[in-house]
Amino acid sequence: MKRLIAIFWFLFLAASFLSAQDWIRTGTGLGVEKIRLAAPDFKPVSTGGETQNLAMTFNVTFQNDLQNAGIFEMVSRSFFPLSIPGAPAEVRLNDWGSPPPNAGMLAFGNLGVQDKYLVVKGWLYDTKNAQSPQVLGKEYREQATDDNARLIAHRFADEIIFRLGGGVQGIAETRIYFVSNRSGSKEIWQMDYDGANQKQLTHLGSIALSPHVSPDGSRVAFSGVTKEGWQILMYSLDLNRLVTFPHFGGDNYSPAWSANGQSIAISSSRSGNTEIYTVNASGSGLKQLTENRGPDVSPTWNPKTNSQIAWVSGRTGLPQIYTMASDGTNVVRMTDQGYAVSPSWSPNGQFLAFAWVRHYGPGAPGASDIYIMDIASKQWAQLTHDGGRNDFPSWSPDGRHIVFQSNRTGKLEIWTMLADGSEQRQLTTHGDNSQPNWSFK
Repeated sequence: MKRLIAIFWFLFLAASFLSAQDWIRTGTGLGVEKIRLAAPDFKPVSTGGETQNLAMTFNVTFQNDLQNAGIFEMVSRSFFPLSIPGAPAEVRLNDWGSPPPNAGMLAFGNLGVQDKYLVVKGWLYDTKNAQSPQVLGKEYREQATDDNARLIAHRFADEIIFRLGGGVQGIAETRIYFVSNRSGSKEIWQMDYDGANQKQLTHLGSIALSPHVSPDGSRVAFSGVTKEGWQILMYSLDLNRLVTFPHFGGDNYSPAWSANGQSIAISSSRSGNTEIYTVNASGSGLKQLTENRGPDVSPTWNPKTNSQIAWVSGRTGLPQIYTMASDGTNVVRMTDQGYAVSPSWSPNGQFLAFAWVRHYGPGAPGASDIYIMDIASKQWAQLTHDGGRNDFPSWSPDGRHIVFQSNRTGKLEIWTMLADGSEQRQLTTHGDNSQPNWSFK
């Protein structure tokens, strides 16, 4: 009897987990059947070592972008026909649309260096439509550099993802901003969405935390130590330097841009207690939203409406996630137990991702894991599972990915995963890296 009861509860919990994963996939655009896509290497049409090197960079980047999108089932190279097309005249649809490739779509093309320019021609074909197979045809021309080979690969991949992914823009050209101590102090860094091109931005020589990039990608707001204590600082990505931003009384932390770029929410102790405030993008019009004995920190806007803010409050003891209207009214508690921090609002306004120790206290089971919660129903699902301490989730602009920090390898690193918790990948390897923020576009 005990064994039967145990089996029943196992099946019940498994069914509940699968149900939770289903509504996550549906709400994040991951719930449809994956398109089976073949993407062979693009054919070189010029000779020389430069062409070969750029072709390798392009092909690896392009295929990784498609694989990382989360909406394709990529056809294994072992199933490819012997003849790889580089132009439309070389395509034999039946070779790709029938087993063993059995691809629904074929992405192919050619590239070469002409007068110091890299020229890439790419096509997307529907292998099941013999009468009108072409879905997409593009030509790109950029200076023949490794960075531009990656750029062209990103752009063509995003075109394909947009066409086949329900009209949602791809993320291959987006960036992630984060904190790293690899240079000797905690500074703000940036990298491409896939972990490439990691670059230090700030050089304060003290401590910089909580980067948050503006919706237009022109500025990064963050919290840094100054002679006046912790202040909100502003880095211009156009000018590659700090720019003026007002200083407020007390300590000021965790700036968060609204999706329309007009407002910034911050956490400030200027009134004595740490409360949530909003200011205009210029730093004017400071307005207090909360007033409680416990600390109120880590605001994040609903990017769909710009009319709601989620944040963390310790007003009842241990930190919990709350939401409110952007004027401070209509406060709703979202989590009801444990230790919940670091909320991040999904682009479609439907979900909150956050870090949660559900059973908090000495000897309590479980760890800090990333969870996702449906705002309307408060239904939640766990995305990471006891792989160290996981914290600071941030959504990609397509709503299909989440970046976060984890110490599962023994030190803090930046990881990404699909929004249903699958395909977890490490992006950083040097130093301690934390508090990632995904760009709006």
